[in-house]
Amino acid sequence: MTRESTAPVPRREPELLGQTVVVIGGSSGIGLETARRARTEGADVILAARNPERLEQAARELGALSTSAFDATDPDALASFFNSLPTPIDHVMVTAGAPPYGSLLELSPTEAQRLLSGRLVLAVAVARAARDKVRPSGSLTFMGSTAHRRPGIGEGIISTSSVATPTLIANLALELAPIRVNLVAPGFVDTALSASLLGDDLDARREELRATLPIGRVVGPADVAALAVHLMINAAITGATYDIDGGQQFVA
Repeated sequence: MTRESTAPVPRREPELLGQTVVVIGGSSGIGLETARRARTEGADVILAARNPERLEQAARELGALSTSAFDATDPDALASFFNSLPTPIDHVMVTAGAPPYGSLLELSPTEAQRLLSGRLVLAVAVARAARDKVRPSGSLTFMGSTAHRRPGIGEGIISTSSVATPTLIANLALELAPIRVNLVAPGFVDTALSASLLGDDLDARREELRATLPIGRVVGPADVAALAVHLMINAAITGATYDIDGGQQFVA
């Protein structure tokens, strides 16, 4: 009788070992899952979000280096946060900000201007504040959307923003080079935010997506986090928009 020998599985070194990842919007959902994924790849994480209680809970879970509670849409608070970082950082992930829903004609001009420019201005403000803190080999990753690229009643704000953001990201990639800048564009993601937006319709939406999406399941925060961390690791990617919606845009 011979004993079968099995070759040892080579151990993979964590690919973000010794690096620091900042997640703005890191207390829940996609941001928290991205921070968790970055930790499994060996990174230290710094978390920022509005809600101090959720932020501290996330920090305890992940063993974060530090936390900061502030409104990322406040440019002064954002600049102060980056100025306070003690050492150069490697990557920044931004998931902060609620989807800007609203009818174009029913909003006041001031509110329409605020919502239309919100995500675009946030990306520029982060880029400006981070450029002297991020190492040349590092990256910025922002969030977009595939679910709202088509015009729709009540979605004039978010569809306009969704179409404009990839162009902005490409321009930022040129201006910030060699720091890389990329965009992750999900469709529906099964998060607490989605639950709050859909309310009693959440389960029906989940079932609809399971029945229609080519992947046969609903996209979760871990799916998006895996892509975000890949964009941190792969130093050949910049100015790109990566869709991650399980094929939703093709069957909507």
